Amino acid sequence: MFVGPITLFAIYIIIWWLVLFTILPLGMNQGAQERPTDGSDWGAPAQTNLKKKFITTTWVAAIVWLILVLVIQFQLIPLPDIPSTRT
Repeated sequence: MFVGPITLFAIYIIIWWLVLFTILPLGMNQGAQERPTDGSDWGAPAQTNLKKKFITTTWVAAIVWLILVLVIQFQLIPLPDIPSTRT
């Protein structure tokens, strides 16, 4: 079964977003945080480390995507045949 490059890219983007929302809460610790006086939210973390989390998200999503592509390519899970609309 051949999957086109646009479909592969769309699958990667969806996996990337899922992994991002899984990784975002990791490492967040409120600990002994003082009450904010500058008007910021009480639950906001002092350090977000977004750059590190985006990099981690990218390589974890790439690994998950590669595994999924291999499963599809070697037909380890059969996918239903969808009739083509092309004539």
